[in-house]
Amino acid sequence: MILLRNFINIFSITELRRKVLFTLGVLIVYRLGNHIPVIGVDIDRLLVQMTQRSSLSGLFAYIDLFSGGNLRECTLFALGIMPYITASIMMQMLSMSVPALELLAKEGEYGRKIINQYTRYLTLLVCCVHGFSYALLLEKMGLVVDPGWAFRILFVLSITVGSMFVMWLGEQISLFGIGNGSSMIIFAGIVARFPGDILKLIGAVQEKLMDPFMALLVIAIALAVTACVVFLEKGERKIPVQYTRRVVGQRVYGGQSTYIPFKINTAGVMPVIFASAVLNVPILAASGLATYFDSFKWVSDLLSPNGILYNVLTFILIVFFTFVYTALQFNPEELADNIKKSGGFVPGLRPGKKTAEFFNTILTRLGLVGATYLGFLALFPTAVHAILALPFYLSIMGGTALLIVVGVTLETAAQVESYLIEHHYEGFLSSGRIRGKR
Repeated sequence: MILLRNFINIFSITELRRKVLFTLGVLIVYRLGNHIPVIGVDIDRLLVQMTQRSSLSGLFAYIDLFSGGNLRECTLFALGIMPYITASIMMQMLSMSVPALELLAKEGEYGRKIINQYTRYLTLLVCCVHGFSYALLLEKMGLVVDPGWAFRILFVLSITVGSMFVMWLGEQISLFGIGNGSSMIIFAGIVARFPGDILKLIGAVQEKLMDPFMALLVIAIALAVTACVVFLEKGERKIPVQYTRRVVGQRVYGGQSTYIPFKINTAGVMPVIFASAVLNVPILAASGLATYFDSFKWVSDLLSPNGILYNVLTFILIVFFTFVYTALQFNPEELADNIKKSGGFVPGLRPGKKTAEFFNTILTRLGLVGATYLGFLALFPTAVHAILALPFYLSIMGGTALLIVVGVTLETAAQVESYLIEHHYEGFLSSGRIRGKR
């Protein structure tokens, strides 16, 4: 009852209600677009091909996770938000290596607008490359009704426009809604598959393909992993900061103690998404080449989403992007300098350089723990599917999927809670009790 009253309070705040309804409206539009198929593809045969155990079907099933089933059904939103994320990764890497882009990144809002525009152009290019590769794969697999350049051009145009529209929807959520737009789009696609996974389990038990105990074990593992993710995502190291007392005129400032929270996973879900986006490019290229040249088949098999090399690369990339993203988010020198200018200090440390070194050490150690945790979580579904010998892929067993769902949920709930507290409501995340309006 208390939870219901807390939920109702969300709609009592005009600005928050508008943001929540806008976000829900955009996600509804996104889900409606999932049911518009691209012309010229035999969807039924594509679904059969996706269910076969092969390196190509495994690749499609993995990428399909982030598109919410759009790739499986070859809809206008087949590519989803992944081309935009891939382009964003490229631009972030270029911004740290190309002098001209480095200068733009330091020019504030104007520089960010220019870089965002470059990211959109790069997204368009990535969409065309992915779309053309996908069209060639469909033709090679015999899934196209009337193959040829007319189909290729129409196909690339269709899913490119669809992906650019999804990118635009994500930007609108970031500007006028609640939460990060790209993360919310991926979140909606993953959550939309959970009911289907439950129905798969029920159907497998009814058809005697799976033991009821095994189905219950799968659900128990999914719940246990979710609880573990929530626990680790909320974990943090609190660094105490003491502010000296200053007298300015007739007023006394400072003298209080506070702390700086450093989360175990400071980078959130972005390293996992970045690693997936980066790996999709060579894997899709290798799979496409393998359909035309047998000499590349061993490369495609080696990079199979269920293979050892793929999982090792995934782990390495997640660790790398965790440290990169943490470095982009936190600057120990700047943080220590701001504390020093405000008259604060960490007990036992000299303000300035020593404090910055301490912050850097803490971030490095926590980053290593967080990166290892993210890496093992990403490899978890492959290990579980292999050990339990599940007959089909389940999104609810995916560590990456659960991490994204939990991470986006906690981030969005934190934003909602901040609005509630700002308008004199008690946050529902920490205590579960509502204080009412003052």
